[in-house]
Amino acid sequence: MCGEDVADEHDHVVDTERRSLMCTCRGCWLLFTSDGAGGGRYRAVPDRYVSLGPSVITPDRWDELQIPVSVAFFFHNSTLGSVAAFYPSPAGATESLLPLDAWERLSADNDVLASMEPDVEALLVRRDADHGDQGGGESYLVPIDACYELVGEMRRLWKGFGGGTEANDAMDAFFDRLRERAGRTTGRSGGPR
Repeated sequence: MCGEDVADEHDHVVDTERRSLMCTCRGCWLLFTSDGAGGGRYRAVPDRYVSLGPSVITPDRWDELQIPVSVAFFFHNSTLGSVAAFYPSPAGATESLLPLDAWERLSADNDVLASMEPDVEALLVRRDADHGDQGGGESYLVPIDACYELVGEMRRLWKGFGGGTEANDAMDAFFDRLRERAGRTTGRSGGPR
């Protein structure tokens, strides 16, 4: 944004008009932490990681959302005025058409979903296929850049139909890091990751 060198560990800002993430120095990131800064076009990605446990999306709710895979993320797209659902794939972030009424029922059952900041935070869910109808898995409220980090890893490592060992190991390691971060993050002012 300003031409300052950006360190390996740095912050991100979402450009809501272009639907893109921008790497920023600490000063530029701070400029966009207030609501309405930059006319609302740019929004600083917060550093809030919250573990929500396995019960946020029950198997019935997951079926209602019509997500064809075991990992997906959901965020409120302020440009579209609705919640968007994506999942990692070999082609990148793949959008899933989300039945609006299913999301409304889900958010009505989970107050924390109402606290998600539009465009910059997401609900990230990993279903546990081994638990079948009993549910299982894990859910997190995370910065949107964490979701795209996972998408990038899957795109880079994916092999064959099921992803392969390397992609599956990377997925496990990513969720291990999420569990750790969710246990020690304090919120928006956390700064570089």
